Amino acid sequence: MDLKGEYMSPRDFNGHGTHVASTIAGGEVQGVSYGGLATGTARGGAPRARLAIYKVLWGPNTAASDTDILAAIDDAIQDGVDVLSLSLGRGARHEFPGTLHAVLRGISVVFSAGNDGPAPQTVTNVMPWVTTVAASTMDRAFPTLISLGNKEKLVGQSLYYNSTLNSDDFKELVHAGSCTAEWLASNNVTGKIVLCYAPRLAPSVLPRVELSLTINRTVGAGAKGLIFAQYTTNLLLICKGGMPCIVVDYEIAQRIESYLAITESPIVKVSPGMTVVGDGVLSPRVASFSSRGPSPLFPGILKPDITAPGVGILAAVRGFYALMDGTSMACPHVSVTALLKSVHPDWSPAMIKFAIVTTASVTDQFGVPIEAESVPRKVADPFDFGGGHMDPDRAANPGLVYDVDAREYNKFFNCTLGSSHGCESYQLNLNLPSIAIPDLKDHVTVQRTVTNVGAVRTTYHAVLEAPARVVMSVEPSVITFVKGSSTSMTFRVSFTTKRRVQGGFTFGSLTWSDGNTHSVRIPVAVRTVIQDFVADTS
Repeated sequence: MDLKGEYMSPRDFNGHGTHVASTIAGGEVQGVSYGGLATGTARGGAPRARLAIYKVLWGPNTAASDTDILAAIDDAIQDGVDVLSLSLGRGARHEFPGTLHAVLRGISVVFSAGNDGPAPQTVTNVMPWVTTVAASTMDRAFPTLISLGNKEKLVGQSLYYNSTLNSDDFKELVHAGSCTAEWLASNNVTGKIVLCYAPRLAPSVLPRVELSLTINRTVGAGAKGLIFAQYTTNLLLICKGGMPCIVVDYEIAQRIESYLAITESPIVKVSPGMTVVGDGVLSPRVASFSSRGPSPLFPGILKPDITAPGVGILAAVRGFYALMDGTSMACPHVSVTALLKSVHPDWSPAMIKFAIVTTASVTDQFGVPIEAESVPRKVADPFDFGGGHMDPDRAANPGLVYDVDAREYNKFFNCTLGSSHGCESYQLNLNLPSIAIPDLKDHVTVQRTVTNVGAVRTTYHAVLEAPARVVMSVEPSVITFVKGSSTSMTFRVSFTTKRRVQGGFTFGSLTWSDGNTHSVRIPVAVRTVIQDFVADTS
C-alpha cells in the first residue's frame, strides 16, 4: 500500500473526510469564503453532535477494501454510534452485510448515490435498508462579466477571484474550436484568452471530462484565460485555479463567436466572479453528475431515496474552507437524521428514513416542479431524486410514517446472494415509502402500511397521480385514526395497464393528505412490458 501523501491517523490528507465531517457537525464560524466568494457563516447541520471517524481510504491512489469498510462498520457499532454517514461511491455486494447488521442494531445508515449521472441505471448503494442520497444545487451562483471589445457585455460563471490579470485589462481573444492539443501547439495563444466552442462535438464529448483536459492544454500553451462552452452545468469546481476559467452555454458562446467573425482584432475583458444568493437563482436542481436510477440490481426498489445540497458546498478542508461538489457532499446533509433521532428517540431507522422521504419537496419555492440537469434539462423524476428534496423541518412532524421491522430485511438479503425465490414479490410488498413496478403486464396489487405519529383524531384522504398509460386505485381511499383504535392502517394499491406495450418507466405518486398540516407523499414508477427480460424500446 502506497501511503505517500497520507496521515497515519484518522485525519485525512485530501480534505474529503474533513469536508464531510464539518458539514455534519462543524461549529459556527463567521466570515468564511472561497477567495471572497460564497462569503458567510459556516455551520454543520448538527453542530452539537459528536463525531467518530473511521478511516478506510488510505493514500491518494488506494481504493477502500471491503474488509476495511466492514471492520469500520463493526467498530462503529461497538462504539454505539447513532448514524453511519458513508460518503462512499462503491456498490460492492460485500458492503451489504455490514450495513444491515448496523440497521438491525437500530443505527441509521446514509450512503451517497454516486457521481456517474446523468446516465440512467448508475445509482449505487441500493439496498432498501439504507438511505441513498442524490445531489442537488442550492440558491447560489457565481456570475462573471465578460466584456467584449465592441462594448457588448455577456455573463458566464466562474470561481475566478485572484489572478495576475488586471481587472481593467483587455486581452486578445482567440477562437480555438475544440481546443485540441494539435491546434494549440500550432497557434500562438500565449497571453491570450481562448474560446473553446465546438457544438458539433456535443454528441461525443462529455463536458466534465473535456473541461479538465482543456484547462491543462490551454495552461500549457501559455493562455491567460479560458472561456469554455458546454451544454450542461455543475462544472465550476473544475475551473478552480489562478487562470480565469469561465463556463458559458452555447448561446453565449455563439454571440462571442459572432463578434470574433466580424472583428479584425478581437479583445475581451474578464471580471472576477460575484456571488448571487436568493430567489433569482433557479434551485434546487438535481446535479448533472448525480447518479440516476433505476437500480440494475433491484429495479423493484426505487433509488435514490432523496436529494440534498451537493453542489458548491463550502466546508472545512485542512485548515481552510473550500467548495466541493458530489453526492459525498449531499450525504452528510441527510446524516442530520441524528437530529430527528434526538426528537424521536423511539423511532426505528426505517421510520426516520421514511419520514424524510415522504415529506420531501418536489417543487421549488415558487411551486414549480424541481428540474434535473441532463441532456437536456428536464423535470426531475423519482429516478433523479427519489421522494424529492429533503425538508428536515417537515420530516420532524410527518403525520404518518411507513415502518419496517429490520428483521424483515433478512428475507431481502437472500436476494442479494442470488436467490430468486419470492424476490420479485418481496420487493413489491416490502413496506417502503415508494412503489416501483418494473414489469407490469396486466394487473398487480401491492400492499403498504402507515403508522400514525400525529394527532389521535385524524382522517387522511388518498390523492393519486397515476403514471401515464396506467390505471391506479387505492383501497381504502380514506383512513381514519381515532382514540382507542390501532395506530397502523394497511391499504392496497392496484395498477392496471391501459395498453400493452414494451415501454419505459412512467411516474406518479400516492399522497395521504389530512387537508391541513400533513401531506405524506410516496413516488411511484411503473414500466409496462410484454416480454420478460427485454429492454424497453422507448
